[in-house]
Amino acid sequence: MSKSTVQRHVPVQERRDAAAAARQRHQNRAEQPYEKALRAQVVRLYRSGMPQQRVAATLKISIQAVTARLDPSQRRSRQEAARLAVQQQGELLPQDEIITRYLKGATIAELGQLHQVHPSTIRRRIPDDLIRPRGQTPQPRPRRRRTLADEEIRRRYRAGESSYALAREFGVSPHTIRARIPDADWRGRPTRKTPPPPPRPPKPRTASSRMTLPLPDEEILARYRTGRSASAIARELGVDCRTILRRVPQAEQRTHLQARQLNRPAPGIDAETIRALRAQGLTWAAIAAETGLSVKTVRARA
Repeated sequence: MSKSTVQRHVPVQERRDAAAAARQRHQNRAEQPYEKALRAQVVRLYRSGMPQQRVAATLKISIQAVTARLDPSQRRSRQEAARLAVQQQGELLPQDEIITRYLKGATIAELGQLHQVHPSTIRRRIPDDLIRPRGQTPQPRPRRRRTLADEEIRRRYRAGESSYALAREFGVSPHTIRARIPDADWRGRPTRKTPPPPPRPPKPRTASSRMTLPLPDEEILARYRTGRSASAIARELGVDCRTILRRVPQAEQRTHLQARQLNRPAPGIDAETIRALRAQGLTWAAIAAETGLSVKTVRARA
């Protein structure tokens, strides 16, 4: 059965007495000599700088038992615990060995990888007067330079060996071998200069044929002057609006702002008209189609 079923069959007063007895046993346990000695050991080890994991492993108890025996005021914050862990890890590093390796030419980054710590931790273990300037080492590595026998290279190349074979044998690049062979003896592929393409003859200019429209230019201009837009006229004739604008003089073409004001629906449709149409049962889309407005405008005016 469940816990709630048992509680329903136990009187309330008996349950309260049992809870009070349990609290009293817990308080009496804290006053026992073994518990006092264990709490003192936990506090002593924790104050010495050990983390809770090491304290639990030393006393062979759980981490929760260590936490329960420490007051909230005695517990360290995360930042303090991290700083203390880095400090303890740095104290375990062999400082004399680090300084000796550094003086022999090892870099701080290499020592950090060797001891698995950050380079700044290694830097703090080395005195300032021993720090080398950046980019300098006490014993610079001499760069080996290969001595090539130019006469032998030329003789073997004239005998038929390729520059790639000579480069593999001497351990250099083919460009180095090529630099030691005179141009007269070089068997490489001659450079081919691609002749420039001949200039294209200019296309003869032909008279531009103007598109023939079903309406004359005078009729198109008359419709445009009455307020019709170039897009509406082009839609009727099945052409592009730029074709219509070419028939309109530059001085009579409307600006974008003028076209927007001209194509905007008449503001005579007020909220009362829209509400009356809405009361008749028409949808917003039907009202917008009848009034020539968009659905968004109809809803905003209503």
